Amino acid sequence: MADAAEARWWVAALALGVVWWAAAAAVGCGAQPVVVASYGQPRLWLKPYDWSYLRVELPASFSSVTMDFVTDRDIQREHLKDLPRGELAIICLMNSNPPIPDISDSFLDISNFLAVGSFGSANNQSNLAQCIPFQKNTTIVLTNDQISPGIWYIGYFNGLGPARTQSKMISRGRGRSVSTSITVEGCSTSTLWGPYCNQTIEMISCSQPSRYNNSRNLLDLSIDKRNNLNTREHKRRINFLSQWNHLEEKGVGSNSTTYVRMDNLITCAISNGSLCLRQGDMKFYFLDVVNLALQFEITAKNFGLAQMPSLICYLRYNAFPRRDLHDYSGDISSAPLVLKLPNIGRWYIAIETVNITQMNSTVPTPLLDTTCFSLEWQVTECLNGKAGTNCSWEAYMLQRVPKRSPSAPFESYYVPSDGRASLEHSQFSLEQFLSNLSFEPYAWTYFFLDIPYGSAGALIHVQIKSDKELNYELYSKYGGLPSNESWDYYASRTSSSNGSVYFSLQNSTNSDMDLSIFYAKEGTWCFGVKHPGDKGNSQTYMSISLQGCHKNCNQKGSCHASVDESGLTFYSFCTCDRDHGGFDCNEELVSPKGHIWQSVLLIASNGAAILPAFWALRQKFLDFWLSFMAVIGTFIYMATIDEASKRAMHTAVFILTALLAATGATRWPNFRSLFWSTLELLNKRFRWIYLLLGFVTLAFAATSWKLESNRSYWIWHSLWHITIYTSSFFFLCSLRINTVNLSPEPSYEFTSTNN
Repeated sequence: MADAAEARWWVAALALGVVWWAAAAAVGCGAQPVVVASYGQPRLWLKPYDWSYLRVELPASFSSVTMDFVTDRDIQREHLKDLPRGELAIICLMNSNPPIPDISDSFLDISNFLAVGSFGSANNQSNLAQCIPFQKNTTIVLTNDQISPGIWYIGYFNGLGPARTQSKMISRGRGRSVSTSITVEGCSTSTLWGPYCNQTIEMISCSQPSRYNNSRNLLDLSIDKRNNLNTREHKRRINFLSQWNHLEEKGVGSNSTTYVRMDNLITCAISNGSLCLRQGDMKFYFLDVVNLALQFEITAKNFGLAQMPSLICYLRYNAFPRRDLHDYSGDISSAPLVLKLPNIGRWYIAIETVNITQMNSTVPTPLLDTTCFSLEWQVTECLNGKAGTNCSWEAYMLQRVPKRSPSAPFESYYVPSDGRASLEHSQFSLEQFLSNLSFEPYAWTYFFLDIPYGSAGALIHVQIKSDKELNYELYSKYGGLPSNESWDYYASRTSSSNGSVYFSLQNSTNSDMDLSIFYAKEGTWCFGVKHPGDKGNSQTYMSISLQGCHKNCNQKGSCHASVDESGLTFYSFCTCDRDHGGFDCNEELVSPKGHIWQSVLLIASNGAAILPAFWALRQKFLDFWLSFMAVIGTFIYMATIDEASKRAMHTAVFILTALLAATGATRWPNFRSLFWSTLELLNKRFRWIYLLLGFVTLAFAATSWKLESNRSYWIWHSLWHITIYTSSFFFLCSLRINTVNLSPEPSYEFTSTNN
């Protein structure tokens, strides 16, 4: 019998080895990533202080993304500190919403500019963009354990600082070009994962009973009740069972006030066979949370050993977990790992066995090769329009109403969809929707809304107004339910989460709260209003809208809408007046008094034209000169050439026509005679001191033109006026008008003949 049992054991082991080898071979054959998407931008031309965006979508199955940037400028990292902001050209990458350099000094901090090797580092998944300077050729490869799937935006900026949005009399600086090529690779099957598609991953899926389809479920679980999953150890069948709680009545307080608690507990458990893990191996799963849930927990049980190694579970939202990089972790061999209020999206789960006793002990102990156990996932959700702790708070879905004649395609407002609020008004009475639980000091009311696809360049504007002192707090969270411990943005009439550059609380008083979330992410947002349990008798109105520019550019500019280079996302921006700049035109670049002085100097400096005009008037050829200059100036203006070339042509024609007029307004020589006459002028007709002064002042004019910038335009352009007119005057004065036989033509006269 013993020999037979041993023989059966060897047969089973051999069969298991064959199965493992086949699975490994299948993984090896399918481990080569394939191209799943590509993006191209042949040549993007950025004028001075110009910018643009490119939207890139990374699918959930992507393994890596390769980005190639080719620019016409090479900015070395060690030279960044020597460059003024206006000449700083950078490329930024940001998750979910376009980067905005105007609202954060971190974009201008050279220490935050990453080297190419650390761009998109796994240790930096913050809400700030990752930037690199323009370089001739840059190749960046990012894997799915460095950045998460979803929507990413690439921002191209040629010049930074508040002057970037300022209306300019003339733009100074050089245009830049950049070409972009992006290749996204992914795994060929959904069961393979990792940067090299060499890891297996299994989906945790459950089925929703049809009798609950009409209830408001916060977790949508799909696929079949039974699903076959393969592992490298053996084949097994997993049953996904659904278990539902009943209504519960609980007494609260001495007066035995009751409330109804209704939640939904969905259990996904391994019932046939156990999961076996070898020491050092990891097993990966993912769970898609498509609506808001209270919690999900992971439990390990049915261990087959008395001395069980620690079973470590790692959780990471929307990205592959690692031992050194995850959002949550715990030893589920001793207690369940519970995640409160999980965000909507994909959660990745990694499980491994660790022998803690052996790690902490100097005495060698036998190493257990394989550990078998079963896992159970439980997801808890609220039903019937409830949310929050014990499913006791009111929750409402807001519907989007587009605005009439919007200035941007995405402009709209949100109102509750249950019929108690009018669709004709952008605000609604808040008290009729608040949770009313007088036995607790504070209650919560939640409002959910969806930011539509392609509107990541808009802002969410929320305003609460009351006829009495406002004692509400407002919490917001993207893709999840906010709470006292977990939120993205917070505001009350006395404080706010002003640490975020994408959040602004302004114009708030004792009875008014006004806040904005810039460039809001697409998807589901939840706003939680924390208020006294007793509604009281106040009258409060709330409005939530999707707008273009913050505070309508503070009435110091105009709001515009544009589309990114992919044509999939609209974004809004301010074009400010000459005195202001910044994201919302709130930064004063020139004071009103300074603007007056600048205007006076720019206008008065044109008075230097009196000098050459007076000389031309004395020599009686002003009519021809000014008329010819008007025609030439018109043609130069119509020419499709850059501003620098136009300026050079203006200067050359200005001086040349004066010289031609001095030699004869109506006597145009041919090119040969013009050449010899020019030599004659140089030898006989010029006063060299004036000619030298003319070239000196012309050099000053060229220097002034070169030093012009958007910030110092007024002073250098004023000096340009003075020096260019003065140089023309000196050139004209250098002519020897009274030289014998070389006097200018006589003035025009009307003559008459006697019949």
